[in-house]
Amino acid sequence: MTRIIISGSNGRMGRAVGTLAEGKSELRVVAGFDVNAVKTGSFPVYADPLEFGGAADVLIDFSSPAALPSLLPYCVAKKLPCVLCTTGYSERERLMLEAAAEQLPIFRSGNMSLGINLLMQLIKKAATVLGGDFDIEIVERHHRMKLDAPSGTALMLAEALSEALPYKPEYVYDRHNSVQARGEGQIGFSSVRGGTIIGEHEIIFAGPDEVLELRHSAFSRDVFANGALAAAKFMARQTAPGLYDMDNVLADALGNE
Repeated sequence: MTRIIISGSNGRMGRAVGTLAEGKSELRVVAGFDVNAVKTGSFPVYADPLEFGGAADVLIDFSSPAALPSLLPYCVAKKLPCVLCTTGYSERERLMLEAAAEQLPIFRSGNMSLGINLLMQLIKKAATVLGGDFDIEIVERHHRMKLDAPSGTALMLAEALSEALPYKPEYVYDRHNSVQARGEGQIGFSSVRGGTIIGEHEIIFAGPDEVLELRHSAFSRDVFANGALAAAKFMARQTAPGLYDMDNVLADALGNE
């Protein structure tokens, strides 16, 4: 049985992970960490990770970047593999992650959806074929409560495109002050925030007289919660320090690792 700690356990995604885990006999949530330390499920919730003295096999984090300075030392001290699903990390926080990954296994992904990870492969192929002649734009839509923009997934998709393009693209986040034609070698980002949109990402390849659009829509947070639990089961078996991602999880599931 895989024993799981959920960081951000009382948030939308934390609750979704906890609910799904309860229905799986091979998983057990042993504790939650949340600034709002109110017990809402079958496991205790702590505001401070150091208050939990029990044992666990892996930690899933769906909280916020602000939790990282306390989570990483806790995981390093406990030698506890972690699955970081939070987005919006600063450069300093990314450096903290890389340093911690020298001591323990850390999984990080801007999006836990299988469909998004397949989309990454598709846009790489499209960028290889079209990248020299087509302009590229990324449009992402999320609920009105999302804090970061562009989304971590949008940035992850842009990084995938960058790997396949024949040039190093310039990221453009805001054009309202730019009174000029679109520059060469750009990837433009547009962020929509409203209502209860779970998550939509659209990649537009606009070329001479034709446009190709690739799009992914999530209709339930269970898409991401299931991915997080799959990653948790994989990471609970890892002992080698380093940074892991969804490609490692998929390869393991297919027996290709």
